Amino acid sequence: MPKFDAVFAGLTILDVAGRPVSAVPEGGNVAFIDEIRMNPAGTASGALMNAAKLGISCTTSACVGDDEKGDFIVNYYDRMRIDTSLIQRTSEKPTSATILPIRPNGERPALHCRGASDAWFVSDEGFDTVCDARFLHHGGTGLLDAMDGGQSARLLAHARQNGLTVTFDLIAPDENTVSLLKDLLPHVDYFMPSFEEAVFLSGLSKPADVASFFQEMGAGACIFKWGAKGSYISTGDRDDFRIPAFAVDVSDTTGCGDSYCGGFIAGLAMGYDLEAACRLGTATSALVATGLGSDAGVGDLESTLAFMRSATELDHDPV
Repeated sequence: MPKFDAVFAGLTILDVAGRPVSAVPEGGNVAFIDEIRMNPAGTASGALMNAAKLGISCTTSACVGDDEKGDFIVNYYDRMRIDTSLIQRTSEKPTSATILPIRPNGERPALHCRGASDAWFVSDEGFDTVCDARFLHHGGTGLLDAMDGGQSARLLAHARQNGLTVTFDLIAPDENTVSLLKDLLPHVDYFMPSFEEAVFLSGLSKPADVASFFQEMGAGACIFKWGAKGSYISTGDRDDFRIPAFAVDVSDTTGCGDSYCGGFIAGLAMGYDLEAACRLGTATSALVATGLGSDAGVGDLESTLAFMRSATELDHDPV
């Protein structure tokens, strides 16, 4: 039997966020804001922390620097009782980090410093150790230099061959990302980008067409995270469907997409069907938007389910 419910592999950074920031003061002037928070974040980390809060057993394969930022992340995980035995440390690069001046409406412009996540590397000999789980979530392609050269595809192929369910997310796609996806998506059960990212990558605009684009590349199913419009799900073996978002007072949208992935994976790990797992992901994402940081707002499974029972769903236009 696998040691963990899920392993979260890839982009792990330190976020320093402040809110609300309407403008950066000119010159050396000072502006006062309500809140500043420091927390782990990233396409792997944001999913990891929220899945752990919902009660499944988690580990993570990632790389952080041998610095104070890396210490903070490892200590943070230890306090959350997340297994850290697969975290790599490097003295060659600092821990990847981001400064986030959160706007009053919750938008999150980012100032990112690439670092140790580019050095994360899992050798073929390490695949079995990383894949000692039922689910593998890979997050951060595009900001994982050492793995983006083909090793991520080999890791995902190994996971699928050994019976793991593979979920996959990316970040900051550019003109090179589609070429990376051609090797990755044939080994992915659930491809989970934002709809905006999916539109950019495919060059298409209709959700069904966008989903078909990636499924033809090999993805088993597509789950497009769509902000206030909820999410769009296409599996290829049933009609596409939408999950509406929940109405919340938005504080900060940082990590909302990552937390959706964490909630979705936790749902699958607990035996939920596809639609129910997507609803749990939606609720997790909504709660994260109510606080500052990638794991804000989420307490545990019980409180998240209570939120789902009482929250109002947002209306959305037909696709």
